[in-house]
Order: sequence, then structure tokens, then C-alpha cells
Amino acid sequence: MIKQEAHQRIQKLRETIDHHRYLYHVLDRQEITDEALDSLKHELFALEKEFPEFITQVSPTQRVAGAVLEGFKKVKHAIPMLSIEDVFSEEEFFDWEERIRKHAPHSHFDYYAEVKMDGLAVALVYRDGVLVIGSTRGDGKEGEDVTNNLKTIEQIPLQLRHPSEREVSDFLHTFSGQGIDEKKLRHRLIDFSGDIEVRGEVFMEKIFFDTLNRQQKKKGEPLFANPRNVSAGSIRQLDSSVVASRHLSFFGYALLHEPSFGITTHQQTHELLRMMGIKTNGAYEAYCKDRHAVSVYRSNLLKKRESLSYWIDGVVVVVNNNALCARLGVVGKTPRCMIAFKFPAQQATTVLKSVSFQVGRTGVLTPVATFEPTALAGTTVTHATLHNMDEINRLDVRVGDTVIIEKAGDIIPKVIRVMAEMRNGHEKKIHIPRACPVCGSPVVRHEGEVALRCSNKRCFAKEREQLIHFVSKKAFNIDGLGEKIIDQLAHAGLVRTAADLFTLKQGDLEPLERFAATSAKNLVEAIQASKHITLPRFLIALGIHHVGEETALDLAKRFRSLEHVLHASREELDAIPNVGPIVAQSVYEYLQDTKNKKCIQSILENGVVVKRLIHTVTQSLLGKTFVLTGSLETLTRDDAKEKIRARGGDVSSSVSKETDYVVAGVDPGSKFEKAKKLGVRIVSEKEFLKILET
Repeated sequence: MIKQEAHQRIQKLRETIDHHRYLYHVLDRQEITDEALDSLKHELFALEKEFPEFITQVSPTQRVAGAVLEGFKKVKHAIPMLSIEDVFSEEEFFDWEERIRKHAPHSHFDYYAEVKMDGLAVALVYRDGVLVIGSTRGDGKEGEDVTNNLKTIEQIPLQLRHPSEREVSDFLHTFSGQGIDEKKLRHRLIDFSGDIEVRGEVFMEKIFFDTLNRQQKKKGEPLFANPRNVSAGSIRQLDSSVVASRHLSFFGYALLHEPSFGITTHQQTHELLRMMGIKTNGAYEAYCKDRHAVSVYRSNLLKKRESLSYWIDGVVVVVNNNALCARLGVVGKTPRCMIAFKFPAQQATTVLKSVSFQVGRTGVLTPVATFEPTALAGTTVTHATLHNMDEINRLDVRVGDTVIIEKAGDIIPKVIRVMAEMRNGHEKKIHIPRACPVCGSPVVRHEGEVALRCSNKRCFAKEREQLIHFVSKKAFNIDGLGEKIIDQLAHAGLVRTAADLFTLKQGDLEPLERFAATSAKNLVEAIQASKHITLPRFLIALGIHHVGEETALDLAKRFRSLEHVLHASREELDAIPNVGPIVAQSVYEYLQDTKNKKCIQSILENGVVVKRLIHTVTQSLLGKTFVLTGSLETLTRDDAKEKIRARGGDVSSSVSKETDYVVAGVDPGSKFEKAKKLGVRIVSEKEFLKILET
């Protein structure tokens, strides 16, 4: 990026960040997620690092937080409440360590890692052991006096606790050899005279957040975006009874007067806070001997993230040695000795570079956005779906726009919002293509549909996507036959239709690039092994428009054999429960098409055997609904679904009060927590197998 472009981008980023920071910190409103705002700030930080000549005193990177709200008494912090620099990858985390090592090249670096709560930072001042002032961060130098509101939180003690002699002795024994001044420690734990300041995080647990939003919905009022918004808004309530009703929680993480207690490490600080009656997140904090241990800690915590009762967005890593931490000092508005190692963002901002149209197996043209490589949900992504032209028009997205992209789980990223305020006038509108980008045939749009389609039934792009679908996991599930191999076989003229796959010989494959005798033999064996297939899987493999797992199973249950399916009348298809007129018409038209008939016949002639659906077990699970979560050890997810459906049961992707069983495998996700809240029966894999046998 040239200097002029960088300058313009920096100015736009500053204006946008300031706008959203004002909404969030002053008005308690939020138009974009915290992750999207973090992404903008991260880009600005990187650009200012590359072009330091453009840094100004009013840049968002040079301040800590928003302005103090009117209506509360101002409190000046004895020591500023600084912000923490964010990093989003292991590479950036290691770079941070290399930077701080340069300031203390001969020092030993170990760390204390904590959960980064998604809440509101507060400061608690205890005078002679009694809570006298509780304040928000505010602008970092001055905050808001919210003492009465903080007193409603049970985890915040109104008076500090004097630990017993046994506790003090255990503390000294645990940290022996770490330079603790025992005389100072014992004296300070007896005498709490003067000011002692504790800092921590106010937050709301998920269960109370969900309850609050249900109440909001009943009253017809706007729902809260996330628990952090509720925490911030609650603490700023002028009526303390409202705060008390919100069931807020608190974790402490810092003690400003460590030297007076004679302690030497941040790990000791956390233990000392607990001894003094301050709740900390001890269950998920950890001492880390080096940066690699921090990475392992973060990875393990990320796996547990969904099962926690509160929201978190990363870990805070602190240099454990207090003296070294103080010596490293502050750079700008952030302390050098700590870093926020954030979890992979589910949302991020990026610039849309171009839009292309991809042709699917049914001929539908899908607009796909291409943008600069962007870190999102633990991966680097360059593409996102725009769905269709109606969605493009709804978003008013243009090439050159700054957009917010989102990714949930393994789903392809999508553009969810255009940041029109970032436009510079050079953005270009996206137009409907007139011709198929693959074969050049006219593009059509059928009445009542939003989809654009290639009019050529023999378009190579359609055939390629149909082949990829045919061998996919839910269809023939041919191991080792992915998109690149399909392309290779097609370009070599070995495969054009699905039937051609079953004629392949080892000698056909060995001359191809990346194939040797062993790999060629393995692929041919995998294809041959797939020849015996169930009727539902075969129907899925055909790629009939509107026919997915559930419809394929409904068709198989009704007709039992492929022969009966192929000879089904329009009336018979219409009469199947759960199959509407549109789906029935789609199936009927597919089966009447001469080309499709020939393809199915060729597949069967090449040795494929479609197994007849027979009731081999009783309908023992009829009327029962299952939800699967986590990894199963003895069954694949698809095998488990088939066994449930074969016994008359249903499989759902979401948990509700109507769910009968939630099958919990290894590392269950949020469905597990929701089931517990709703009182849905949760069974292990072992119990599930017993249910299947009953």
C-alpha cells in the first residue's frame, strides 16, 4: 500500500472506530460486534506501526476507553487503568515476547495465564479493609463512582478477609524460595490500614443473560447483543435494585499494592487475593513456564470455551515476575509485560476485491466474494459467499467496500454487513451476469426463484459439481476421491459421468501426475468397495434438486427399492408425508428425464448394487427426537443418524424442550449446555448404544 492510500485508510479507520467506541462506551449502544471492532483496531494498529508518521494524539490507539457518563461522580484512579495490546495468532504472540526480551535480555521469562473475561473492568478501593469506592475504568485516568451498584454483587466482599495462620503458612510453603518477604506479608495481612486497591471484571453468566433476553422479548423490547453490554449497562444504572436483579458476577485479577505485601510474582498475587476474600477465576488460571506452555494453555481453554457458564474471548498473559514486569514499563497506553492473546475471531473486517460467479451441480450461479487474506475463526480466508443477487442488493455491497465477514463453525464465511461509512467513491456496483462463466450459455432466472441458472444442461461446471457431490461423505463416500482428483480425471478424459468412475482400472490412473502404483490401487479399491450402497445414500448421490437426507429417507421408506422409486407416479410422490408438491415435482421431473435414466442405468450396469430398505429392527424409537453433540468413538455421526432413523426416530440439529435425548460424545458443544438448562435427558455414547439395542 502506498503512503497516500495508507493515510486515507488510517483516517477512515479512525473515524469509524471513534464512532463505534462512542456508541458503545458513552451511549451503551452497539451496531457492530466487539470482534468486528477489534478487527478494525487491529488493522489501524498495524498500519500506524508501518507508517508511524501518521500517528496523532487523537488516534484511537493512543487512548484507553470512552468518556465518563454524566450522572455519576468522577473518580480519579491512583494508577491509570491501562488497556492491553491484542494479538490474534501464535506468530504475533511470539513476536511480542521477542520484543519484550530486548528490554531485559538477560532475564528469565515465565508467565501467568488468565481467562480474558468478556465483561466490564472495575477498580475496588478498600480503606482500612472496608470497601469505600468502586469505579469503572472510564477514560483510564478517571472513572465513574458506581460503589453502591458494585456492592450488590455477591462476589465482591464489603470487607477484606484476614487469612488464618494455617493459610499464611501454606502460602509461604507453596511459594518457598521465591523471595517473599515473610515479615511484610504477615504484617500486611494483619494490618489492612490505608488504601488497598483491587481490580477485576464484572460479568454476567450465560444463563442469566438468556433469562433476561426472554424477559425483554416478552415485553416487546430490544434484545441485548451480549453479556458484556448488559454488564456495562447494569453497572451504570442509577437504581441499585435493578443491578441486584441482574445477578452479575465478579473475578479479581490485580492488586495494586503488591510490594507492601512482600510478594514477588503475579501467581502469588492471585493466591493472595483469594486468601483476602476476593474471588478469582482459579479453576482456569495457570502458571506457564514458557511461551509454548502458554500456547498449550490457550488451545485447551479454547476447547472448553463453549462449555463454560460465561463468555470469554481469549487469555491474558502476564510476565510472572513482578519486578521484571515493572521494569518493562509502559509503551504508549499499554503495559509491556502483558498481552491479550485473543481467540480466533468469528467476525472480521476486510476489503472486497472482486466478485466471481461459481456454477453448482444444479446450474445455480452463486456470487463469491474475494478479499485480502483475513484471519477468521483460526484460519486464513480469502472468499465468502454472497448467496444471490437479492442478497447483494439488500446489503448494497460493492467491489472496493469494507465489509464485515462472519464464520460460524465449519460454514463458509459470509458477508453480513457493508460499512458504507468507509466508502471513498471508487467502489463499483456488481451486475447480473448475462452468460455462464464456464460455458458461455445464457443465464436464466425462473419465475418465483431468486437463483440465476446456466441454461445449458450439459455445462461442464454442472457435471463437475455433480461428480463431487456423488462421491461426497453423505453419498457414495469414496475415500481419496476429492475435487482435485475429479478435475484430474475429467481433464484426462477418463471420467465425464458418475458411471465412468466404476470403470476405472489401476492402469488408467498410474500414468497421471501424483499417482503411483499404490495410490492408484488404493483409489480403485475404494471405488469398488463403495459399490454396495443403501437406497437413501444412492438417492442423495443423484443430486436431485430439493432432495437431502430427510427427503431421501422418506422416499426410501415409502418405496423400499430403487426400482419402485424409478417407476413412482406423480400422485404417489405427492402422497408421501413431509414431501410437498414442489419437491415431488422436482423428483418426478428428474426421474422422467431421458439423460438421467441412462445415467442411472449405466451406474447399475457397472456393478453398483442399491440395497433394498428392509425393516431389520422394530420401530423402537418412533416419535423420539435425538440431537448429537461431540465426537463419537464407535460410530460416525452419519452412522448414528442412520441407526436412529432406521428405528423410526428423528434427528435434529438443535436442542429444544421437544428433544428426547441429547447424545454427548467427546468435547460436546453448546448443545450440551442448552440441554442441561432445559432439563433434556443427556446420554453418553455407551447409553446411546444400549438404547439402540433395546
